[in-house]
Amino acid sequence: MDSLDELSHALAGLSMFPFFDMAHYLVSIMALRGQPGAVDVSRESPLACWFSSMLQCFGGGVLSGIMLAEPPVEPLSNGTNVLLASILWYLVFYSPWNLAYKWASFPPLHMVLSGMKEVTRTWKVLGGITQARSKYQDGLLVMIAIGWARGAGSGLIGNFEQLVRGVWRPETNELLKMSYPTKVTLIGAVLFALQQTQYLPLQTRHLMLIYTTFTVLNKTRITLSGSATSSFGPIESALQRTLFTGFSPYPALAGTKYGSAGTPTEEPIEPSANRASGSPQTKDKSAKKSQ
Repeated sequence: MDSLDELSHALAGLSMFPFFDMAHYLVSIMALRGQPGAVDVSRESPLACWFSSMLQCFGGGVLSGIMLAEPPVEPLSNGTNVLLASILWYLVFYSPWNLAYKWASFPPLHMVLSGMKEVTRTWKVLGGITQARSKYQDGLLVMIAIGWARGAGSGLIGNFEQLVRGVWRPETNELLKMSYPTKVTLIGAVLFALQQTQYLPLQTRHLMLIYTTFTVLNKTRITLSGSATSSFGPIESALQRTLFTGFSPYPALAGTKYGSAGTPTEEPIEPSANRASGSPQTKDKSAKKSQ
């Protein structure tokens, strides 16, 4: 127990700059380069490519600033971080023979970098919740929203980042179909918000250790298996079937006419083809009427 307490203390006092921040920037820019057409944009418009990369690196701070009515460019005011991210952007997209990209894509190294990026996720979520709590003491939902935006902002503003590259794909909206990073960040935002408002009886450093361990181990599993299957799949499926599928006690009434009172009539709706061409029954009725 003492060793876990010491480990939580060490983790809480860990500095993100420069190595963990570098891992976050590098993995984010590499993910951008893997997008279809990103390399072409880097050749045709380096400025658009650079701006997209900065949105990937600092999108969480930009989005949380907008939501809190603070300057959205504040994350870019740290010249050292911007310079570091810009150097990594140049190396990933323009290094000779793609050496930097190939080096960072080496599986063991990429797994380490991805794990380091997950460590920064904890600090970003907690930083967003602390920032929101300083303005909204009892705003639990506000804390969750800002923590979520701070930790997964690059994904939540992904459509805007795509527009910078001249791509419009609204079906990739994270709110329509959330990716694993967005889901795990939302879970972290809920947990840290509950802890900060005393609804979750845990110390901050202990929750940081638990959440960081979970995200790093899960990301390692995904990297080793090469599958992006979410660990929350069975839970999501059960909740979907239980709460959001809906249930109707009435059988399907397709093809049934409804009267003015909304009750179904006995006469079925004729297919449009029969109405257009005239079915034999319709012809017989019209012939009787003419007699």
